[in-house]
Amino acid sequence: MRKKKYILFDLDGTLTDPKEGITKSVQHSLRRFGIEEENLDALCPFIGPPLRDSYMKFYGFSEEQATEAIGVYREYFCKDGWVQNKVYPGIRRLLKDLRSAGRKLYVATSKPEPFAVQILEHFELAEFFDFIGGADLEETRVRKGDVIGYVRTRCGLLQNARNGIAKTDMVMVGDREYDVLGAREQGIGSIGVLYGYGSREELEGCRAERIAQTVEELRGILL
Repeated sequence: MRKKKYILFDLDGTLTDPKEGITKSVQHSLRRFGIEEENLDALCPFIGPPLRDSYMKFYGFSEEQATEAIGVYREYFCKDGWVQNKVYPGIRRLLKDLRSAGRKLYVATSKPEPFAVQILEHFELAEFFDFIGGADLEETRVRKGDVIGYVRTRCGLLQNARNGIAKTDMVMVGDREYDVLGAREQGIGSIGVLYGYGSREELEGCRAERIAQTVEELRGILL
């Protein structure tokens, strides 16, 4: 993995810990449907997957209800939730050192792209990335494989005979199975991290190529 030149990072659960903002946004949206959930830990499964899928999976919402819930979620998230976030210790140094080592860094997140840019700029991490790619607000580009493909296309990372770029030069770093499966769909490598919201069982089950327990262990894999 130390030879990978192009490194794609997930955002939530990988670069920052978004628990408070995401769970409070979900809590706010559920109240619109008469659902009271006081235990924010119970809403942590919403961190990582596309929101629409989570509302339908965990609360049995229809497509129409999930669309409405996302709109209500954003009422809270746009005002308060986006900043209720924390950068994981060691991430800033890792990104700085990767850039110093000549690596090209990108973000590939299922969070809507404007929010991802806003968060990374607020925490002064945006400067480390060549491109910050995410879902669109219409939820048509939200699956991780599609987001990774979008980043690769926008950044000229599609393999061809002229650019000398190979899929073996790329790796996706993330905390959930969606990151690993999306990377495999795109034919690139994967590293799962356990300091976020995925379990070892989840990451081993989807066959992440490497697993890092901590940011320091991730650093040892990449540098």
